[in-house]
Amino acid sequence: MKISGKFDVTLEPMDTYATGAEGANLGRMSINKNFHGELSAQSQGEMLSVMTAVKGSAGYVAIEQVVGTLSGMTGSFVLQHYGMMSGGKDTLILEVVPDSGTGELLGLSGNMTIKVDGGQHIYEFEYTKPQ
Repeated sequence: MKISGKFDVTLEPMDTYATGAEGANLGRMSINKNFHGELSAQSQGEMLSVMTAVKGSAGYVAIEQVVGTLSGMTGSFVLQHYGMMSGGKDTLILEVVPDSGTGELLGLSGNMTIKVDGGQHIYEFEYTKPQ
């Protein structure tokens, strides 16, 4: 199945444990999202990021737990993020963590893409329904 919709996101800075080496600016943020559409859910998570001294080069990882309804099925699942930017070109991978689904989402697998268009966040979620 493939669905798409919009989401709202709030990122809040958190205390950072590590202090980067010269030229690396490490950050830690909380993630709070509200998904709209066939994925009607809320999520909470944490992000670790680094901005390098070279403009357009950065990286981040994040974990977020999504709780709500997916195409009429209720439960939760966890998304893992891996993002990299080099020379202003980005790569972003979001995948459902294997065996993280609960309730009617037990056994869920899939991946998500995120776009920002005119300030609006849009997701596309391609997933396999639990059996």
